[in-house]
Amino acid sequence: MQIIPAIDIIEGKCVRLTQGDYSQKKIYNEQPVEVAKEFEDAGIERLHLVDLDGAKAGQIVNWKALENIASKTALTIDFGGGVKTEKDIEIIFNSGGSIATVGSMAVNQPEVFFQWLRKYKGEKILLGADVKEEKIAVHGWTETTELNLIDFLEKNIDQGLKQAFCTDISKDGLLSGPSLTLYKEIINRFPKLHFIASGGVSSMADLEALRDIGCGGAIVGKAIYEGRVRLEDLKTLI
Repeated sequence: MQIIPAIDIIEGKCVRLTQGDYSQKKIYNEQPVEVAKEFEDAGIERLHLVDLDGAKAGQIVNWKALENIASKTALTIDFGGGVKTEKDIEIIFNSGGSIATVGSMAVNQPEVFFQWLRKYKGEKILLGADVKEEKIAVHGWTETTELNLIDFLEKNIDQGLKQAFCTDISKDGLLSGPSLTLYKEIINRFPKLHFIASGGVSSMADLEALRDIGCGGAIVGKAIYEGRVRLEDLKTLI
């Protein structure tokens, strides 16, 4: 299972939110590249970089943070937050990102998203599916749709989707453990999907449980920053 640390960016700084609430912001480092280098030194190969300013603005804002990390590390970086146009995707790739993370666009304009899947192929596009009680949520988790998660994933897989992560909003940033039952259902239903768990990881035991149910990857954020998961311990999973 691939361990994928998360760096969330606001105003160029490494932060973490609780349940996507911008008012519950904690700054961990003024220089995200320093954090990325620590991850790389620990043997991490992939990074989940989120432009929270971009998510709010509806367009990429912190592309310079991506460019800085990509130029100073060899990490494979998936980057998202505010990806609404093909120009945004090109900014990601031109700034050193390997994978474009898309969320709300796949919900609001599925035909456009399907075109991106066809053009860039599934290896270059990562679908971020945020859920609340198994319904898809959009716009920074402020709006829950009537879209069922399983149905949503199935439609996108039919169009060439190869990789996706799912964040259970009720778990994110709370260190309360991941949604194992939900993730197991997804993995059993779509065995060929490279499925990445996100949200709720609080310990090495949580990561081992995600590995044991067959997750292809796990995004880890707050647990690392709060010292509950040590980088040296991750080597047993990498």
